[in-house]
Amino acid sequence: MKKYDMKHIRNVALVGATGSGKTTIAEHMLFNAKQITRVGTVDEGNTVMDYNAEEIQKKMSMALGLAQFEWNHKKINLIDTPGSSDFANEQIAASTAVETLLFVSSAISPFDVTFEQSIELLFEKNNSKALIINRMDNEGADFFKSLEIIKENSDLNPVPMFLPIGAENKFEGVIDVVKGKAYIKGNVAEIPADMQDAVEEAKMAITEAVAETDDALLEKYFEDGELSHEELLAGVKKGIKDGIILPVFATSASENIGIVELMNAINDYFPSPDDKNEVPIEEKGEIKTLKASPDGKIFGYVFKSFTDPNLGDIAYVRVFSGTLKSGMEVYIPEKDGKDRIGSMYFFRGKHRFDADEIAAGDIGGLVKVKVMRSYNSIVAIGEQFRYPKIELPTPVYWQAVKALNQSDEDKIGSALSKLLEEDPTMKLEMNIETSENVISGLGELQIGLVQKRLKSRYKIDAEFTTPTVPYKETIQGFADVSYKHKKQTGGKGQYAEVYFKVSALPRGAGFEFVNSIVGGTIPSKYIPAIEKGLQEILKKGIVSGNPIVDIKVEVYFGSYHDVYSSEMAFKIATWQCLKKAFEVAKPILLEPVHKVQIIIPSEYMGDVMGDISTRRGKIIGMEQKGKKQILNAQLPLAELFGYFPALKSLTQGRGRFIQEFSHFEKVPEDIAKKVIEKANEN
Repeated sequence: MKKYDMKHIRNVALVGATGSGKTTIAEHMLFNAKQITRVGTVDEGNTVMDYNAEEIQKKMSMALGLAQFEWNHKKINLIDTPGSSDFANEQIAASTAVETLLFVSSAISPFDVTFEQSIELLFEKNNSKALIINRMDNEGADFFKSLEIIKENSDLNPVPMFLPIGAENKFEGVIDVVKGKAYIKGNVAEIPADMQDAVEEAKMAITEAVAETDDALLEKYFEDGELSHEELLAGVKKGIKDGIILPVFATSASENIGIVELMNAINDYFPSPDDKNEVPIEEKGEIKTLKASPDGKIFGYVFKSFTDPNLGDIAYVRVFSGTLKSGMEVYIPEKDGKDRIGSMYFFRGKHRFDADEIAAGDIGGLVKVKVMRSYNSIVAIGEQFRYPKIELPTPVYWQAVKALNQSDEDKIGSALSKLLEEDPTMKLEMNIETSENVISGLGELQIGLVQKRLKSRYKIDAEFTTPTVPYKETIQGFADVSYKHKKQTGGKGQYAEVYFKVSALPRGAGFEFVNSIVGGTIPSKYIPAIEKGLQEILKKGIVSGNPIVDIKVEVYFGSYHDVYSSEMAFKIATWQCLKKAFEVAKPILLEPVHKVQIIIPSEYMGDVMGDISTRRGKIIGMEQKGKKQILNAQLPLAELFGYFPALKSLTQGRGRFIQEFSHFEKVPEDIAKKVIEKANEN
């Protein structure tokens, strides 16, 4: 495939609302660029970007798709991403690979939940940004009303670069305000007379936005009241590059109206890798910048890795600097390991094309990689810098997973690890206390996809259930107890006697063992057996089968027999003595409590606060962020397991939360009683 200079490459990603037509926009771009001969549809399951079996079945994007094409002598690398918040990782990944994010909104539902989530997730990132109001041909479509709704519900200040000619079934073209040209069904046309004023008004808004990007331009604008076409064009490009101007484009992807003009705008207005050639890197804990160039230091970034049944492990790579070539050995700093670059390809959906090299500014794929995975840097051997660590959303949905067939138990762990390498927003943890593999992520769709891929890729049937809460046991009081273990009937006799003082420790202190034996009432050789016996019962628990924490056990007296005492006898005496202590020292259950930050529109505050109270939560405080309220609270993990779908229901999908473990806290007696009863049933 032809090699392109950094100046002649455009890297863009379609992000935004589910159902807004991102995949259809991509499909028509490829059609217009003569990369495909017919346009597929999401409903028919035959689009270039949505080619996985799960996407075809669900009729929605569930993973980012990559395609490359030439348009007017420039190469466009296009990434199409899912709109669902369950697959936020795909949008974040795309943002690391491109200069420009194209936020796509529907003209009939301009600020829906998924569009809002994309704005919150990505808008503070250092990409250039643009807004596409798509589906202008649909009934109820209104370009200017859409912009007003977006302004009212966000801090965005969009500047129209395209104006629509008509709307709904009369939408027939667009006007490029900067160029002062109308395009109707792909042909240059006269600007309609009844739109002259709107075009002038839009041009004035663009001119004012451009003037504010540069002091000299602002001064000239104040003096002359206008800017030349060259100044306007240069100012628009600089304003978009610097993120000062948010341009807006009107399109109908399904009718292919405004798509050619959008493709031209990508070439004409959007920044190239050469325009944004200062790349952030982290070196020795400091954030620095690297000047990107084809002849500079090798620096690539794996923004997406996945397993293909036929090709093996594939890594989509954005090369920021230098040139990657087949056979090259490289260093992966995040893994502290080396990898060798084998076959290289450019991709168009599932189709691939041989690449001799991937040069600075370009995007391609590496096949059969061994070490590199998602969010890994690629540098030359001996280098230690990397791409700054990406902040990912914290899990909000948890499921315990186990193989239904015993024969698959050994395979499921490695299969899950491979699937989770593709999406680092998911975590897999083995809870030793509950003996469960717990997978966590961003929603039911995301976790459900894992279940399907276990079956389709690895032939493993798996069961997903609500996890068991990892409770702990402890005491509130003090006990001074003793126990004598004496057995003299049948076989060798056994004898051991211990005296314990058992007290509570502060929360999180763990376990403390104190040996206060004096005078040899218990020989020193049996003390390790007592401590080991305590450690064993601490793991098993006494009242509910959960581990015991935050207690101090002091052994201060006892007795032994020269013949019948043994390590096992002292272990048994230890177990029984601690059980006796728990009977008098006010045992309680502890549960994990998480710190939760809930981000919601103000109108749902009352309902959400009320719901938190019913879930045994505590409101810590609240604050305003933009047009949203942030509610800081604490929630028991038992309640958090089911909170994600509940919050979506309460806020019509507009609420979200982030969480992290905080501490353990006493379980209310009525709930503790149920937990203990259930444990004793088993």
